[in-house]
Amino acid sequence: MTITKENGVLLDIKNLKVHFPIKKGLWQGTVGHVKAVDDVSFQLVEGETLGLVGESGCGKTTLGKAVIRALKPTDGDVDYQMRDGSTLNTREAEGQQLRDLRHEMQFIFQDPFASLNPRMTVFDIVADPLRLNRLASGKALEDKVGEMLQLVSLSPSLTRRYPHAFSGGQRQRIGIARALAMDPRLVIADEPVSALDVSVQAQILNLMQDLQERLNLTFLFISHDLSVVQYISHRVAVMYVGKLVELAPTEEIFTNPKHPYTQALLEAVPVPNPAIASGATPLAGEVADPANPPAGCYFNPRCPFAQDICRVEAPPLEEVSPGHFSSCHFSKELELAGVAS
Repeated sequence: MTITKENGVLLDIKNLKVHFPIKKGLWQGTVGHVKAVDDVSFQLVEGETLGLVGESGCGKTTLGKAVIRALKPTDGDVDYQMRDGSTLNTREAEGQQLRDLRHEMQFIFQDPFASLNPRMTVFDIVADPLRLNRLASGKALEDKVGEMLQLVSLSPSLTRRYPHAFSGGQRQRIGIARALAMDPRLVIADEPVSALDVSVQAQILNLMQDLQERLNLTFLFISHDLSVVQYISHRVAVMYVGKLVELAPTEEIFTNPKHPYTQALLEAVPVPNPAIASGATPLAGEVADPANPPAGCYFNPRCPFAQDICRVEAPPLEEVSPGHFSSCHFSKELELAGVAS
C-alpha cells in the first residue's frame, strides 16, 4: 500500500521506548531497567493492517499498550492524526486529550474468555463505553448496541445473555463490537484469534477484513502466528527483544527476508504436509535478556552470520530496497531463504 493523499500517515512512532525499572533492597532503589520497547520507529498508513510479529516477550503487546496510552512511554513520540486533522502526541496527552483519544483508538484483547466481565450482560458490555463517554442513552443506546451486534453478525436478541452462554468465537465478536462502539479509526488487535479454533480463526479474520473495508479501519495486528499475519496484513514488522529488526510489505518479507531473525521465524512455520520435512535449523542460544542485552546487535549471540562489528556496533534500521527496512549490518549482502508466495 502506497501513501497518498487518500490514505496518508495515521500514526507516526518515533524512537519509542518503554523501560520498566528494576528495584531491589530495603529502600527499593532502581538498579536497572527492563527495556521492553527499545527505540522503535515506524509509520502506520490509514486503512492498512500492519502485522507486528516476534517471539513471546519481545515487546509486541507493550508497544500496543504504549500506543493507546494504556502504558505511558518512557521516551519517544507517538504522533496520531486526529479526525479533525490535528496531530496529537499521545505520549504527552492528558485529561480531555486522552478522552478524545479513546474515540479514535480502541483495543481488541487476546482472550475472549477473560476480557468480558462474566457479571455483565452483552448489552452492558457493549453499552459501557458509550455510557462512560455520554455518547448515547435510552432508546438511542439500545439501537446503537443492536447495530454493533449486527455489525459483527450477532443477533440483537442476544443482548440480555451473559458471556458464559457464548462460544469463543461469539465472545470475540462481542469484544470487537465493544471496540467499534466508539467509532474508532485505529484498532489495536492483540493476538485476537490465538485462543480460538482454526476454523473460527478464519471467520474472525474474514470479519475483521470486512469491517476494515466497510468502516475504513486501520489495524495494528499483534501476533506470533506468521500464517495469520500473512493472511491479513498489508505490511509486517518484526520485533526482537524490544527492537524493530525488519519492516516490509507482506509478500516481500515472506519471500525475500533481509534479517537473519526473520528467516529463522519463517523457517519455524510448520509445513502442512507430514511427508515434507520443514528443514528448519534451530537457533542456537537463548533469547537475550531485555534487562541486560548484549552489546552491538541484540541478535548477534544467536546469529549464524555474526561478525566482529555485530558484537560492538548496533545496526540502524535502514531502507535496503523501496519500502523494505532492516537492521542488519549485512542486509544488502545476505541471500536469505523465504517461503513460497
